[in-house]
Amino acid sequence: MSVSFSIRLARETDIPALERLIPLSVRGLQAATYSAAQMEAALGPVFGVDRQLIRDGTYFVVEGRGEVVACGGWSRRKAVFGGDRERSGEDAMLDPTGDPARVRAFFVHPDYARRGLGRLILTRCEEAIRAAGFREAMMVATLAGEPLYAAFGYVVDERYEVSLAGGLTLPVVRMSKVFIKR
Repeated sequence: MSVSFSIRLARETDIPALERLIPLSVRGLQAATYSAAQMEAALGPVFGVDRQLIRDGTYFVVEGRGEVVACGGWSRRKAVFGGDRERSGEDAMLDPTGDPARVRAFFVHPDYARRGLGRLILTRCEEAIRAAGFREAMMVATLAGEPLYAAFGYVVDERYEVSLAGGLTLPVVRMSKVFIKR
């Protein structure tokens, strides 16, 4: 049975669905690259809902069968990853003529993985990034997400580890893509 998907901007009323989706996505799709302890420590500070993206109108949800099955977005703000629980106030704005936009917080329900939903969201993000006047984009990708972004022309700038609670770390990849040469 085929499922039809629709994409739209996220709304505040989607937050409960996003809070359910994110842990499902992390535990189901990141397990091949991160330990259970790393995933649990990263849920919240690294993998979490950032309400500022929703308020800015830069975060998308994909619906299938009447439920949110994927999400992701971009930002014109300084933060490169993470939920907003630890952040106080609004994040600083970026200058599109000199700063790269941020690609942020992609999560897909494991039952809907490998169906092009990440590609759908990333395509929509790149269209919006260009329309907002940004010349380039960057992200901090998970190891599991790196192949998707590489397929879109993002290049690896740096591999590093994010510190987590309990002395754990999470290996990540900073990636970037230039749309318009300076």
